[in-house]
Amino acid sequence: MADMNWINEMESRIPVDGVRTRFAPSPTGYMHVGNLRTALYTYLIARHYDGKFILRIEDTDQGRLVEGAVDVIYKTMRECGLSHDEGPDVGGPVAPYVQTERKGFYIKYAQWLVERGHAYYCFCEKAESEEEEAASFQRVADPCRDMSADEVQAKLDAGLPYVIRQRIPEDGTVTFHDEIFGDITVETKTLDDQVLIKRDGLPTSNFANVIDDHMMGITHVVRGSEYLSSAPKYNLLYEGFGWDIPKYVHCSPVMRDAHNKMSKRKGDPSYEDLIAQGYLTDAVVNYVTLLGWSPRGEYAEQEIFTMDELIKVFDIQGISKSPAIFDIEKLRYFNSAYIRAMEPAAFAKVAEPFIRQAVKNEAYDAAGIAGILQQRCEVLTDIPEKVDFFDALPEYSSELYIHKKSKTDIPGSLDMLKKMVAVFEATENWNDESILAAMTGMAEAEGVKNAKVMWPVRIAIAGKAVTPGGAVEIARILGKEESLRRMAKGIELLEKAL
Repeated sequence: MADMNWINEMESRIPVDGVRTRFAPSPTGYMHVGNLRTALYTYLIARHYDGKFILRIEDTDQGRLVEGAVDVIYKTMRECGLSHDEGPDVGGPVAPYVQTERKGFYIKYAQWLVERGHAYYCFCEKAESEEEEAASFQRVADPCRDMSADEVQAKLDAGLPYVIRQRIPEDGTVTFHDEIFGDITVETKTLDDQVLIKRDGLPTSNFANVIDDHMMGITHVVRGSEYLSSAPKYNLLYEGFGWDIPKYVHCSPVMRDAHNKMSKRKGDPSYEDLIAQGYLTDAVVNYVTLLGWSPRGEYAEQEIFTMDELIKVFDIQGISKSPAIFDIEKLRYFNSAYIRAMEPAAFAKVAEPFIRQAVKNEAYDAAGIAGILQQRCEVLTDIPEKVDFFDALPEYSSELYIHKKSKTDIPGSLDMLKKMVAVFEATENWNDESILAAMTGMAEAEGVKNAKVMWPVRIAIAGKAVTPGGAVEIARILGKEESLRRMAKGIELLEKAL
């Protein structure tokens, strides 16, 4: 018999305080892009409607659990600004929020569903009525389905192992509504009597989800479109219990290309991978939100959004039915835009670890180097190879001094470096203004364009054709003594080339 006193008490605890959404990840080791998008949409719906955002850990599939994975979930959500109102770490009115801590709940609801005629005990040795292949599925009569109550009780009293199955109507249809895909009708003869409670007493994920979503008062269920095929059975469960059905929001998959879903096994990046590859969290959040959702109205052409702006403009109707293709070059574009828009001090802080991978000499100011990188950097992992010349002047060819646009050649560059050494030696205040004035003054005295002076100086002190920052900034960071030392080496190289 179902414990109706307990069930009634649980039902009385269900919050009815407006919109309530949940993110319910399995702790399997990392946050893939599709999972992050689900978390974002779930969070944005809750915040847009001034509702509650709940974190629930679904750990009933013990075979797939990865040690430390729950910490990854917390860390990712914290970094992405997805603060939850209820969850395992903060508690709430419908605790516990970890599924294995709720395992005693499900059998009680399953027993009640049996009494309501929408489920039954199955004692079959083999799951005869299980769906084996969706493409060739045919309902198989389960001999336990129509067993009398006395027969069932006798088997239970004898201690026979059992599962509890959902009783799907043999004929008819079930129609469910999805906020993205509209009304979808399915013939019940195409559905199997799915297992709700396994032989070990634990629920299947499908059953646990329905029970937990109901007990937690969830109003909007956001999940991948691969769950569309399960939605008819969810509907029948809600109807079997006599419960209100939440709004379904099924999101189409994130694809690596037109034919393949993103997959960690195939080398596609997780959220953590993207951060390690030098992408900023805010850029990732912005880009992933736009994977399958588009702002409407006056925001239709906008691409860059703060989290507060996303909360304001996010609406379910903007979610697309079509799969979204993850484009790393597009993310790179977003990232560069975010880097350029950062406060200089904030950029210097995130850039410093990458700068120090190549620039070990603490005499060179990391913030100063960050200043010449910020407008010339797309991802943070680009930084080390851009600034490696600070620690050690690389070996380079005298051919670098030949530059058509700057109108420089080897003899002219040699002459200019010798003259600039003399000028720099006499320069007292080693700052951008003085260094620039020294070089532009030389160009004016020689009757040439500034580039004819700056190109050979920059090549001499950096040893690279392409650098972040120009001769002025690089010379200032290197300091007067090191700049003059490198220019002397440049003179030596050019003299050998003549």
